[in-house]
Amino acid sequence: MPETCYRHPSRETGVSCSNCGRPICPDCMTSTSVGMRCPECASERTRVSTGVGSRLAGVATPWATYVLIAINVSVFLAELGSGASATTIGGGSALIADGAIFGPAIEDGEWYRLITGGFLHAGFLHVALNMFVLFILGRLIEPAIGTPRFLALYFVSLLAGSCGALLLDPDVPTVGASGAVYGLMGAAIVIARRRGAEQIVSQIGIWLALNIFLSFSVNGISIGGHLGGLLGGTLAALIIVAAESRSSGRSAIGAEALGMAAIVAAAIAGSLWAAGQPTGVL
Repeated sequence: MPETCYRHPSRETGVSCSNCGRPICPDCMTSTSVGMRCPECASERTRVSTGVGSRLAGVATPWATYVLIAINVSVFLAELGSGASATTIGGGSALIADGAIFGPAIEDGEWYRLITGGFLHAGFLHVALNMFVLFILGRLIEPAIGTPRFLALYFVSLLAGSCGALLLDPDVPTVGASGAVYGLMGAAIVIARRRGAEQIVSQIGIWLALNIFLSFSVNGISIGGHLGGLLGGTLAALIIVAAESRSSGRSAIGAEALGMAAIVAAAIAGSLWAAGQPTGVL
């Protein structure tokens, strides 16, 4: 039979405190650097919350989420100052010309574009939608898994999105945090399911399905970037939950780090190979 939370006997759960081993429900979980802890082992009281987000989130402030949003918005304002259009890509912006994901430039050694392209955006609506989703998902995911893991998840998704964009359209300049955001959507589903937050799984699943449909329906959207980011984020989240299911220790942390590094290496290698192809390979 499924275990029940030691503080809420009516709630079934598949998560145990990484310190004492007692089963804990999502509302009793506190994220630490060594896994989820019960309130007593974390030496702090459980935050009382009745919202859906409390089924997934812990108690930490998602500072990395806010910093990432601030960086993206600041870069977009700098784009406008360098000649970018507020509504469409281009407009003579030096930042977009020098930082977008673009196969020929990457093949010539400008590898930094694999990262910088994820912080540039094509117009106000583009950056606003991506930052809105980042705000929602970041506040759910970062407290649940901790800031270091969240940042690893974000940049793994970003690089996987860059790889996907190059695999489909290496000769088309691509910008946007969409790859990273799609990775967060996939990760949120994996992590919420692991935490037993099925309502969040359903909500984000519908949201993700709608966005994938729009990706294939609207012209000018980087399908490869979206799907690449989704795949990278989902794989990274599976590595995270697998590490959480094991006993805490250096071996589990090391295995998780190696798994993340393997995804990054594959994304970079795939990007560099695809950048040298004359047309998309998928």
